Amino acid sequence: MNILIEDAESLEFLKENGKWTKKPADGKKFANTQTAFAAAKAEPIHKFNIVCYFPGTMQFVNLDQGNATDKTTSAA
Repeated sequence: MNILIEDAESLEFLKENGKWTKKPADGKKFANTQTAFAAAKAEPIHKFNIVCYFPGTMQFVNLDQGNATDKTTSAA
């Protein structure tokens, strides 16, 4: 299981180097949703999703969502 940041508009995933990829396996993995949410808020994207990706089955679960202009914190 991997916790990733997904750009909700482009459906790309944040990589370790700050770039974006369409491949979830190449996305930066976060230890928990709070860390991912804080990192997503710092990125120059409008809407984002914090997703759990299961590489074995290639399935996603949306854990949280937000936008960089909203200064509230994650509920997760």
